[in-house]
Amino acid sequence: MTAPNPPQVSAEMRRRVVISSTIGNALEWFDFTVFGLFAGVIAKHFFPADNPSNSLLLTFATFGIAFAARPIGGLVFGIYADKNGRKRAMIVMIMMMAVGTGLIGILPTYQAIGIAAPICVLLARLIQGFSAGGEFGSASAMLIEFAPPGRRGYYGSWQMVSQMLAFAIGASFAFTLSSRLSPEAFDSWGWRVPFILGVLIGPVGFYLRRAIDETPEFKALMATRGTVENSPLSDVIRQYPRELVTAFCMIAVGTAINYVAGVYITTYAVTELKLKLADAQFGLIVFSALNAVVVVFSGWLSDKIGRRNVLLPSVILYCILFYFMLSRLVANPTVENLYWLQATSLLLGMLAGPAPAAMSEIFPVRLRSTGVSLVYNLAVMLFGGLAPFINTWLVQSTGNKLAPVFYIFFAAAVGIVGFVLYREPPPAGLAKGDDNRSSAPSPAGG
Repeated sequence: MTAPNPPQVSAEMRRRVVISSTIGNALEWFDFTVFGLFAGVIAKHFFPADNPSNSLLLTFATFGIAFAARPIGGLVFGIYADKNGRKRAMIVMIMMMAVGTGLIGILPTYQAIGIAAPICVLLARLIQGFSAGGEFGSASAMLIEFAPPGRRGYYGSWQMVSQMLAFAIGASFAFTLSSRLSPEAFDSWGWRVPFILGVLIGPVGFYLRRAIDETPEFKALMATRGTVENSPLSDVIRQYPRELVTAFCMIAVGTAINYVAGVYITTYAVTELKLKLADAQFGLIVFSALNAVVVVFSGWLSDKIGRRNVLLPSVILYCILFYFMLSRLVANPTVENLYWLQATSLLLGMLAGPAPAAMSEIFPVRLRSTGVSLVYNLAVMLFGGLAPFINTWLVQSTGNKLAPVFYIFFAAAVGIVGFVLYREPPPAGLAKGDDNRSSAPSPAGG
């Protein structure tokens, strides 16, 4: 049975969806990523070891463990969103993230409660990971299903704007606190501030997400739900293996670059090259903010010239520039050279902009959140969450300060496989076999 045409959507509702999704996502990703930005002080308080390097490794391992919970959360929330709607899933997720973040902010340290402290940090990170697991798939589905025809790249790019803003906000907190507070105050209580403030994402996110409608394509799909069997996980694995592999590979390279540039390089500049933390954080603020503009442009450009024509050149050029800029920084570790290296992350913006649409539109509406959440979180767990730990281990074990280059090159090779497998969807942006092919836009546009 063919679903009826999706309900018409006003331009005002489309704007509301973009604004609420971007702000809500930024708040949630801020809470998830700020842990990595404060890795040094967290290592000292919760993972004391015989030397600072081992302590940092333990902290980055805990940072990475949260990503192990993300595929589980992605499946749970992806299936829930495909059965019950994107809006409901997104409200539950943001409330869970507030709980996990607040827990880190109030926990006593290892010196106060011993081994219970790192165990509680691990529990909080698992809660955060479970919540973040469903965010990308459901939020991306929400954005592109509200998009007018021919604008899914642009609308989907706002998912990545939120992540860039999260890094910028997190780095701003880290920079302000570390530069304005005395070392004693920052070490004692200053580092807790962003985690405690992160609790606010619960009520703020609930308010923002409650005010938007369910997506028109999902509403149309629900009209046939009584006659259409929907088993999202088994159906997407059985019917869309190529699409799953394609999306996994594309996300692998993007997330590797993201967590190396946005989390690892800041710590690397301080621990390996002895640069100031505030300088590294300032560069991250500037280029993350600039990327919020770049991703919108690249999403729009992908609507005009095709997703692969934006994605593939961006990855190749990034690899070349990352190698040269990291080599230059290692040879002469100055703040100026650090900023040149951080500037290469603008190519991450070119890569990230088309990604939500490229991944989401190759799956049909009834399987979209499940398919995207499954591969996104597996790729992020393997190539993103473990990136700081793996790169720290590579540098320490080999003694080669250029070791992060090998990690980026490997991830890029995986990504290129995805770009080769990627098949541009038809103009409607719907995957083969979609049970809801109609995606007629509102005359109001947006």
